[in-house]
Amino acid sequence: MTKLRKNLTIQVLIAIVLGIAFGQFFPSQAAELKILSDVFIKMIKMVIAPIVFFTIVIGFAGMGDMKKIGRIGGKALLYFEIITTFAMVIGVAVMYIFKPGSGMSTDAVKAGDVAKFTKQAAETSHGFMDFLVGIVPDNVIGAFSKGDMLPVLFFSVLFGLAMAGLGSKVKPVMGFFEQMNEIFFRLVAIIMKFSPIAAFGAMSYTIGKFGVHSLFSLGKMMGSVYVTMALFIFIVLGSICKFYGFSLIKLLRHIKEELMLVLGTSSSESALPRVMQKLEKFGASKPVVGLVIPTGYSFNLDGTSIYLSMAALFIAQAYGVHLDWIQVLTLLGVLMLTSKGAAGITGSGFVTLAATLAAIPNNVIPVEGMALLIGVDRFMSEARAITNIIGNSVATIVIAKSENQFDPDGYVADEVEAPAIANESVELPGKFA
Repeated sequence: MTKLRKNLTIQVLIAIVLGIAFGQFFPSQAAELKILSDVFIKMIKMVIAPIVFFTIVIGFAGMGDMKKIGRIGGKALLYFEIITTFAMVIGVAVMYIFKPGSGMSTDAVKAGDVAKFTKQAAETSHGFMDFLVGIVPDNVIGAFSKGDMLPVLFFSVLFGLAMAGLGSKVKPVMGFFEQMNEIFFRLVAIIMKFSPIAAFGAMSYTIGKFGVHSLFSLGKMMGSVYVTMALFIFIVLGSICKFYGFSLIKLLRHIKEELMLVLGTSSSESALPRVMQKLEKFGASKPVVGLVIPTGYSFNLDGTSIYLSMAALFIAQAYGVHLDWIQVLTLLGVLMLTSKGAAGITGSGFVTLAATLAAIPNNVIPVEGMALLIGVDRFMSEARAITNIIGNSVATIVIAKSENQFDPDGYVADEVEAPAIANESVELPGKFA
């Protein structure tokens, strides 16, 4: 019983249930509790940039082979593009089969309902060249202070390559960075003790603000999204796992606490530091984890890609807009760009949807139709975030195995003692070929 009380998965699950009950019976008070999850996510974001930096630098400096580093990055980006495109195609196929938007009333839709999202989309949407230029930080301190993942990643890779080129000269610096990395992961363990409170606050807010009744009005759309993501996880990702010789179920069991945390906070970013830690323990090398996971949070958002394709077609169906195949392919092409760089935080998918609809030529899909989804977007946010984190976890193991950077001894048994990771320093896998 004591062991159960100390288990973070159980604590977060109980907090979610209590949050749902509190939001249902005390909606006005519950709607004010979003601050609990906001503070927790800010604490997590506070440590993400340093952890990414130290993980990449230590891994790359220890690897020393620049060609291997470039190959890992190239494989990861190619994998991301193939899988996210496949995810969007699945979303489109399901929407054409079930047509959840057909017959939906749009009488109550007002353009003002989505004004804040379209404004944010206009402020954050840039051309492809601007996106590329934005990867290079104006200054290093600014990138770390803003928590911009891609600029931090860019600088970290360059710093790691520079250290790798200097060899034994930087051994003292390497030792210092390893100690700093341990300190930051210990800090994550302290922050994680507040995760049940954050899950309670986030779920209370969701139910109190939007109400359980909002689930039923758009139940067909929600059901289609959840079914599609389940099919993607267990059939597509499951097949990939089987092909590369590891168990999806075992991986999901290994990161179950992080999945519960994402379910509670609706943010895949909240679990990023811990997932990096868990995947190293699972058997992936530090360089692969350090490069694939942070990059995947911008380029491999499988859940977001599925949702965006389905949401766009849902609005089109609700307004009776028939899209020919050229327009569908155009939609997928726009999504391939707008979905990249969508942050792992709650609500980013909705802003990206606004940017996507606005970018489609001739505005064939009404942007104001997003108002139809506002009430249930928060409920689908959990599905997006969970699919994103599972997709990135699978990608990390796949790249590690393909590069012979996977330690079979780290391929842990099903009954992993997950709480030990939260309270103790992690023994990293040994040397890799």
